[in-house]
Amino acid sequence: MATSLAVSALTLRWPDGTTVFDDLSFTIPAGRAALVGANGAGKSTLLRILAGRITPTAGSVSGAGVVGYVPQHPQAEPDDSLADALGIGGTVAALRRIEGGSAEPEDFEAVGDDWDVEERATAVLDGLGLRLGALDRTVGTLSGGEATLLAIAGQLLRRPDTLLLDEPTNNLDQRARGLLTDALERFAGTAVVVSHDLTLLEQMDSTVELYRGAVRVFGGPYSRYREILDAEQAAAEQAVTSAKVDLKAQRRDLVEAQIKLDRRARFAAKAEAEKRVPKIIAGLRKNAAEVSAGKHRGLHEDRVDSARDALDQAQEGLRDDRSVRIAMPEPGPGVHRTQLDDGPLQVTGPERVALVGPNGAGKTTVLRRAIAAARAADPPTVIGYVPQDVRFGPAGAESGASGSHDAEEGTLIDAVRDAHPGLDAQQCHAALARMLFRGRQSERIVSSLSGGERLRLALAIALLGDPAPSTLVLDEPTNNLDVPSVELLVEALKSWAGALVIVSHDRAFLDRVELTREVEITG
Repeated sequence: MATSLAVSALTLRWPDGTTVFDDLSFTIPAGRAALVGANGAGKSTLLRILAGRITPTAGSVSGAGVVGYVPQHPQAEPDDSLADALGIGGTVAALRRIEGGSAEPEDFEAVGDDWDVEERATAVLDGLGLRLGALDRTVGTLSGGEATLLAIAGQLLRRPDTLLLDEPTNNLDQRARGLLTDALERFAGTAVVVSHDLTLLEQMDSTVELYRGAVRVFGGPYSRYREILDAEQAAAEQAVTSAKVDLKAQRRDLVEAQIKLDRRARFAAKAEAEKRVPKIIAGLRKNAAEVSAGKHRGLHEDRVDSARDALDQAQEGLRDDRSVRIAMPEPGPGVHRTQLDDGPLQVTGPERVALVGPNGAGKTTVLRRAIAAARAADPPTVIGYVPQDVRFGPAGAESGASGSHDAEEGTLIDAVRDAHPGLDAQQCHAALARMLFRGRQSERIVSSLSGGERLRLALAIALLGDPAPSTLVLDEPTNNLDVPSVELLVEALKSWAGALVIVSHDRAFLDRVELTREVEITG
């Protein structure tokens, strides 16, 4: 039976003293929970703490029991067998030896009570749509989506009480996403899922938000969470408007009060000059007036300060994740001629095309072949390409080359200059600013970037050049993005005036970027 997870007084500080979490206490209800928040908020770090992979500086987690954890990028050696990747390689090997006549005690100890482990493994794999054949098949023969599902299957085989999944739908096609959703519905324990997949988020029983170092738990799926959040933001915006009106009124009252006081002071000075009152009386009146004026001015200044504080407090309730926008540059010349013309992928003018199809159909292969042909054409098509695996180096985001230095430990401006050595510093800084890396943010270290920030850096590099690209090509761009980052990307792509080609399994994302048409690759 599923149990809730209780987090008590959780604090995490990195060795350099940076505080990630400070005295967090919350409870994740039993059932299926989505963990949401902006890229960089610490979702993956929190998940690793729940999984026991990171020991917090202080605090505790209780109720997790046996934990199954699948990170964003499951690691398995290409030469490993499926059995090894599932964590049952030793057990299966011992079974084979026993079937061959072995009576060694260590073989029986290795098997323990798992005599049906192969049958259970096959059942779990079938439940995830993985009919992979013999368990001695190697991991290197699998697609990216199959490898992700295999990692999830390995954790389900452990019969965990708690299942923790970090972006599990990355690289999964629509069929595989549906099978994963079905598997989560069948899971009897507590599941915590980090995902940007709106369809999956709608299947959750609760939503746990990590925002500005604090955690809030909402009953219901992502849509219910957004309803509550939107209502709060509407109220916060109204509070800011009211506070601004009040501050303006208090400032006006202060000015009017000062004008009245100045008028009284001039009248008193004139009366004294004309000797209408004795000097001693005038002095007493002047002192009393100054005291009264000071109190009156102080009262209005206090009211202005209070109104200013109220405005500051109201503005604290506003979130900034809905106000920022990526500024897409203008496409380069030649945008109205043929952009891509190779096999099934033909793009003429500023079309907006999605390349769709099941895992393993060869969409990325088609994409790369078409890009190579377009760049070799006469005249060539200038293409900005952002691959699935975004890495940085002197040859640009798509090559992953690191050159003579470790690009991941360089700054953002270094990464842009490496990719475009012929452009000046102003052009490079402007490209970063368009992607919301302004001012000193250009000096951030590449390895510190979240998934959404890495995509923005890759877009800055891909869309820069002389001439600028006329075509933007994105391969699974929503992988590793949180929902706010997907929203940001959708709005940016809708404003892009050049040709656009996207490979994606994210149906909700494709439905919103105003495509011209889709091209299906079936293998």
